[in-house]
Amino acid sequence: MSETLRIPAAPAAAAIAHFSARLAFETDVSDVAADLERGAPGIVVVDTRNADAWRQGHVAGAVHLPRVEIPRRAAGLVPAGATVIVYCWGPGCNGATKAALAFARLGHPVKEMIGGFEYWAREGFPVETGAGQVVRRSPDPLTAPVSDLSCAC
Repeated sequence: MSETLRIPAAPAAAAIAHFSARLAFETDVSDVAADLERGAPGIVVVDTRNADAWRQGHVAGAVHLPRVEIPRRAAGLVPAGATVIVYCWGPGCNGATKAALAFARLGHPVKEMIGGFEYWAREGFPVETGAGQVVRRSPDPLTAPVSDLSCAC
């Protein structure tokens, strides 16, 4: 018997509900990068890490708002009606999930950028240093195409 199919796949209707719900709560680094590059309106990307992590490098164009400061400072940094895109270090960190919950409790529409800063940097998207310099690393071939072509996902 197949280990993969030991528990059968969900019926199509349940799969549609599940995957639609996930996409309502999550976005990926490629989609965020494309939106920032074209200046898509209505989103604010928020780095929820501490000041040392921010200075180490962050998504170019992000706003710095550590998770513990969200309840106190969000109103001054996030325009009403904007969708907040939160990130933290990476897949092994639930800081962005906690931040998304904090923004949702304040009434903001919010999505978590899966992969976090780790995958942003590993896929070669612009990283701003603490000195204000914007750098791009070569894409990691285990996370992104190394050519200029997109994975078209």
